[in-house]
Amino acid sequence: MDYDFNFAAVWRDFDLLLSGLGLGLVLAVVSIAIGCLIGLLAAFGMLSRHAPVRWVSTAYVSAIRNTPILVLILFTYFALPQLGVRLGKIESFIVTLAIYSGAYLTEVFRSGLVSLPPGLREAGLTIGLTEFRTKILITIPVMFRNVLPALGNNFISLFKDTSLAAAIAVPELTFYARKINVETFRVIETWLVASLMYVLACSIIAALLRQVEARLAIPR
Repeated sequence: MDYDFNFAAVWRDFDLLLSGLGLGLVLAVVSIAIGCLIGLLAAFGMLSRHAPVRWVSTAYVSAIRNTPILVLILFTYFALPQLGVRLGKIESFIVTLAIYSGAYLTEVFRSGLVSLPPGLREAGLTIGLTEFRTKILITIPVMFRNVLPALGNNFISLFKDTSLAAAIAVPELTFYARKINVETFRVIETWLVASLMYVLACSIIAALLRQVEARLAIPR
């Protein structure tokens, strides 16, 4: 193989890659936070006694989960302005990623809610809590602890999906890696370093999530 490895150009702009990695983490955190709110509402909607609410929630989940995320990103950024809805690049991507993650988290939360024992709700009502306060103070916290592993996996997947933000020029890791690649023509070095940064970041996130899961685990 006649190829001379030279990482000098990549190291020279390594601060750009680090800043892009940091922005990717911020995008993932903000998006999953909003996505959790959307997912909770849709999950309760799918379990609602009112048929129209169930239909709307189910339609949302089905439509978003069956649409490629890149198509959603491009639609939000390029098509919505034609309808008078104008968002910046970062805001547009966060909105898209939050709606996308919300659809997947809906199923996670729905499964978590269904798995809870009926006595949990009854206990809250017995001690004088309203239906709403029972959900906020008892049902949701217990459900979150049960679905934490799935929630963590969704967060890691969402963090990797932030690489698609480069499609609309959001300056995250993939955007800067592509920029360095075009300017230096060091294809292997650039994408190898970017890949290793994603692997390292995801490994650290996974390790931290395992620690959180261990602390919140119910003693057997």
